[in-house]
Amino acid sequence: REHGCNVIILEAAPEEECGGNSRYTAGITRLVFNNADDIAELVPDLTDEERRDNDFGSFTADEYFDTMGRITNYRCDPDLTEILVHRSHPTWVWLRKKGVKFQLSYKRQAFKVNGKWKFWGGLAVETWGGGPGLVDLEHKACAREGIPIYYETPAISLIADDNGVKGIRAKHKGKVVDIKCKAVVLACGGFESNAEMRARYLGPNWDLAKVRGTRFNTGAGLKMAMDVGAMPFGHWSGCHAVGWDQNSPPFGDLAVGDNFQKHCYPWGIMVNANGERFVDEGADFRNYTYAKYGAVILSQPNMFAWQIFDQKIVPSLRDEYRIKQITKVTANTLEELVTKLDGVNAEACLRELKEYNAAVRRDVTYNPAIKDGKCTEGLKINKTNWANVLDEPPYEAYAVTCGVTFSFGGVKIDPANGQVQDQAGQGINGLYAAGEMVGGLFYHNYPGGTGLTSGAVFGKLAGDGAGAFVAKK
Repeated sequence: REHGCNVIILEAAPEEECGGNSRYTAGITRLVFNNADDIAELVPDLTDEERRDNDFGSFTADEYFDTMGRITNYRCDPDLTEILVHRSHPTWVWLRKKGVKFQLSYKRQAFKVNGKWKFWGGLAVETWGGGPGLVDLEHKACAREGIPIYYETPAISLIADDNGVKGIRAKHKGKVVDIKCKAVVLACGGFESNAEMRARYLGPNWDLAKVRGTRFNTGAGLKMAMDVGAMPFGHWSGCHAVGWDQNSPPFGDLAVGDNFQKHCYPWGIMVNANGERFVDEGADFRNYTYAKYGAVILSQPNMFAWQIFDQKIVPSLRDEYRIKQITKVTANTLEELVTKLDGVNAEACLRELKEYNAAVRRDVTYNPAIKDGKCTEGLKINKTNWANVLDEPPYEAYAVTCGVTFSFGGVKIDPANGQVQDQAGQGINGLYAAGEMVGGLFYHNYPGGTGLTSGAVFGKLAGDGAGAFVAKK
């Protein structure tokens, strides 16, 4: 729109479910910031007291590059990563000028240490109102700019010839319509809501996984792009998947949002149906392990696990552990607890808990704000950080399964302008892609807060690319 083009948006969902996965997020944003002044560009009402009482730390461009490399086993595309990193802060500042609001992420990314809020994991800012707030403010910006949005109007296919994309075929109010245009931006998510595609690309049992977000990300955009020759790119057998309440609905519930997630496992332990720990819960901050541990849970017997905590940790559990729609048991002894863990071998589990308690180092101080090195020794799977003895009842346990967030596979784009490339590496005239449709950023894992930033950065890149293309024509 900034390039002077007429723009319309086709939205597959009804208005109350619009916004794709963004509406289901907590609004955390991973962006480059060096000091409080960079934070203040997004949170302009930052007070002197907040500057004094908060230790924001920093998340430099070098740290962002290192994080993306480390978390993806150094497979992330370097050109796309450079765009993501260097445009992260200015893109969010641009969106703030469009009316998107931000706030400090106290509830999710900060601990009070010596009377001062210390932000951890490189994350300090979230969108005001979380994902729903972000989507609502973006839609208000579209209304101000005169951009109409057609709800319940899914795209079916692209209209293209030898010279590129010339329009799109959609279904509006039950009727197929052809819409001619000079450029199309596909920003319609991955295939995570399509059980058949999950089984085809992710593997056995992925069709049985829960879906954290929208039911409308069915891979239609990917299919449309590849039908006109787009090059598949990235980790098509990988996805973002987390620990998710075992009895949650099959798709996301906007009334609950992302609170079916259970992300405090680094401070406790997890056991499977055999009563065994199966992963290093304290390998890293939650931001850097949660997106891959869902797949680990899915691979356990009967595809579930229990997270266990004692009263040293229970008071600091995040709000998601206090919702009404939760699968939870409590007990005053470990012997009682293991009998309440549905589907778990109680005898083996009690033995596992006692062996874990005996292996915890008592000479290291627990500190959730850093990798504290408080570990276990001598176990088959040791816990690297935040290992506390389970000895303060009543104990609480929460049942989780796998919740899929989004698929990593996408199409290849030109990092200069977001244009979709064909199998020969040539740009497809008039076709651009953004968000989860961009392949090549995430492999095996994902650093928390990067999804919304990627959507914003590559959304703006694609919008500018399409606008410049049309204006030039």
